[in-house]
Amino acid sequence: MMARIKTRLPDEPTSPLNTMLFMNPLRMCLNMQASSSPKCPGWLMTAVAPWGENAEDAFDQGLVELGLGDVRLIQAQGAMLPLGFGATPPRPLPMGSLVECHLATAYAWNGSSASAGVAWAACVTPEGDECSIVATITTDLDYQETMLLLRRNLQRRLASRDLEVVEFDVAVDEVTAGQDHHGVAVAALILPESLSLGARTKTGPIRGGLTRTAVEEQKKRVDTKAPAAPARRPGQSKNNHDFTL
Repeated sequence: MMARIKTRLPDEPTSPLNTMLFMNPLRMCLNMQASSSPKCPGWLMTAVAPWGENAEDAFDQGLVELGLGDVRLIQAQGAMLPLGFGATPPRPLPMGSLVECHLATAYAWNGSSASAGVAWAACVTPEGDECSIVATITTDLDYQETMLLLRRNLQRRLASRDLEVVEFDVAVDEVTAGQDHHGVAVAALILPESLSLGARTKTGPIRGGLTRTAVEEQKKRVDTKAPAAPARRPGQSKNNHDFTL
């Protein structure tokens, strides 16, 4: 709501221009919170399902545990996240919604173990542009070793792109499959609004140092030509060749 406060100086006629408008403080606070929310929200989640009848059944159980059982899932590839990504608390997703995820899925069978993990990092390029990247990993190792390998994967992706990390987060989970059953460990970075109609994501500049430019291939120049073979006359001997230039 808006409150109107009328102010008038002494001996000054009343005028509509003398009316001052003040926003409700509660509404101003809500507007500030909305403007500070990330353009592309997302969160990390992990889940395990050790009692699947088969690998597909275990994976489906893992999706339900992640809160993705009722959505249409798009598995994203690549290290770069949409510009404007920011970590937010998890929230329930509407049935039938289209959701982008970076997934790591590790399978186990009959008492064996497996681990899966996902990590993201907010970064800055040497030119000062902000961006975020993601790394995933699946292993048959334990939680601690998988965590170390995932952090190394994230560091390599930062180094290969010449990025300076600002903050990061990591999520790893480990599963031990039940006897005569399939198990799965699933780690996911969930981006519920990156594919929605009218999403506020955008692209950034082209980084010349990391992108190959297409150049027109120069035609090969031939300065001299090989001599043509002499014409062969009927009845002429085959071993009678002339090699003079």
